[in-house]
Amino acid sequence: MKIGPKYKIARRLGAPIFEKTQTQKFALSESKKGKSGGRNQRRRTKTQYGIQMAEKQKARFTYGVSERQFGNYVKQAMQVSGKKPSEALFEGLERRADNVIYRVGFAPTRTAARQMVSHGHILVNGRKITIPSYKLTDNDVISIREGSKEKKIFENIDEKIAERTENNWLSVDVKKKTVTIQGVPTLSGTDLLFDLDVVIEFYSR
Repeated sequence: MKIGPKYKIARRLGAPIFEKTQTQKFALSESKKGKSGGRNQRRRTKTQYGIQMAEKQKARFTYGVSERQFGNYVKQAMQVSGKKPSEALFEGLERRADNVIYRVGFAPTRTAARQMVSHGHILVNGRKITIPSYKLTDNDVISIREGSKEKKIFENIDEKIAERTENNWLSVDVKKKTVTIQGVPTLSGTDLLFDLDVVIEFYSR
């Protein structure tokens, strides 16, 4: 999926939604622009529609999915019974194979995770997958293909896994370099750069 100039998009949306914008360099640049009275301070107040659109774009770009894909995730979430649409949407996005690989530290970014899957480096329950959006379910076991473990992209993977924030629905075996899905990703208490309730409002218009 082609995204465009990430700095410019992150600046327009007002959130460091890409990994390259989650750096001290980007934060310092934004701070300087604000102090100098740049364009950020001359923006007009957003309409409700504009706010909803921005939240949708933040979520979409964060997970790196196309407009059509994201719309499908929302549609499916709104059809789930017994669960808030925002919770169901979060679960659907979090259970993507590329997201899980990124979450546990197998890959430094979601973009790198997508490449890992597309190039056949990742197994689910012992079978190779090549679709980054592959939906993981309870008790699925994610591992690295034996022939890929010595590749440069997996150098120092133990340290990378250790640096990642723990997710209570993902069980990581550092020694075996496997991840088991054990539970459901929950939106409550999660620190996000976007509001999925507002995203649902956008699609409910």
